[in-house]
Amino acid sequence: MPKRLRLTRRIPVALTEDAWRKLKGFAAEAEITTDEALVFLFENFGSVTREDNLGHRLRLFKAELEARKA
Repeated sequence: MPKRLRLTRRIPVALTEDAWRKLKGFAAEAEITTDEALVFLFENFGSVTREDNLGHRLRLFKAELEARKA
């Protein structure tokens, strides 16, 4: 029997415009809400990311983070 989808945690989330558009696009394509899309992505994080690319992409993001904040 599938787990019941109970959204028990609510968190304020700040996203860039690009991230919001991608999340909304993914949710629309999958025909689910943005909340459901986030649940799916986090519950399946290990299988929807390429572990060999994750560290590299994170290093790139962190390297440019201060410039993006300005």
